Amino acid sequence: MERTMLKGLTVLCAVLFPFVVKKPKFKEMLIVFFAKGILATLIDAYAVNTNRIKYPVRPYPRIFSTNILYDLLFFPLLSMVWVRQSYEDKLPAILLKSLVWSVPMSISQWYLERNSNLFKWKKWTIFHTFASVSFTLLTIRGLAGLVKKADEKL
Repeated sequence: MERTMLKGLTVLCAVLFPFVVKKPKFKEMLIVFFAKGILATLIDAYAVNTNRIKYPVRPYPRIFSTNILYDLLFFPLLSMVWVRQSYEDKLPAILLKSLVWSVPMSISQWYLERNSNLFKWKKWTIFHTFASVSFTLLTIRGLAGLVKKADEKL
């Protein structure tokens, strides 16, 4: 079942990718996509290497200890949607919208951890997930804001 879920997620991401990356703001979205991929991979590698999280079922298990589908495709794609949603907002709205994204993502990961073999939390909780998702969303949104300001100056 887990392999089917991963294949379905891969297909979903591949189908949605062209719609999310589209113009306008193509350059900013690519920067967000790659920056989120790097940030998610670093955090996930730390969590896996310190035995906080384990991915029993993952793509390319002989090569990667993390789930690269989440780190390099799914979360970056969601972050692009998040940045588009909050692109014109001020800080209070950004913080509120980050909760709208972080809370459901944390709850869904908690549910999947309990009911699937996609990942297992060892020294990790729903609060760690909430903090890491919130941190990465706000960091990527800050980066998008910097890119937006730099583009306006050009």
